[in-house]
Amino acid sequence: MSDNRHILIEGYTPDELLGLPDRQIDDFVLSGNAIAFRVGSAEILGQFTIDGDVLVVELAHIDGGGEGVLATLWSLVHRYSEGKHLRAVEWIVHAVDCANPNQKLKRILELKGFTKQDNGSGIEVYAYTGQIKQQD
Repeated sequence: MSDNRHILIEGYTPDELLGLPDRQIDDFVLSGNAIAFRVGSAEILGQFTIDGDVLVVELAHIDGGGEGVLATLWSLVHRYSEGKHLRAVEWIVHAVDCANPNQKLKRILELKGFTKQDNGSGIEVYAYTGQIKQQD
C-alpha cells in the first residue's frame, strides 16, 4: 500500500482539512455544487452532499493521479464521515465513462468492490456504498 500521508488535497494534508471549521467545509465542499479540486497530481471534478446520514460522493472526472490519490480521498472521506457520525458513504464514479477513460481506475474500483450500475438515466457508473463503523 502506498504511503498517502504526503499526498496533499488543495495544498492541505488530510489532517489539516479535517481540522477546518464545519462552516468552511459546509460552504465549500458540501454545497451540493460540483467543485474542481486537486489531490496529489490529479485534478478531480466532483460533488459532495449529505443525504440524511449518508455522505454522497460523486466523481465526474479524474485527470492524472496514480500515486495513491483514490486511497487518500477514500481515507479522508471515511474519516470525515466517522467524525460526523454518518451511517454510510455512497460513491458514484462517472469518471470511467469519458472520452479517454483511465483503465487502471476501473481495475482499482472493481478491486474495492465497486460495481457497474445504471444511474437511472441509461448511463453506467461505478457505485459502492460503504458502511461507516462508529467509534465507541
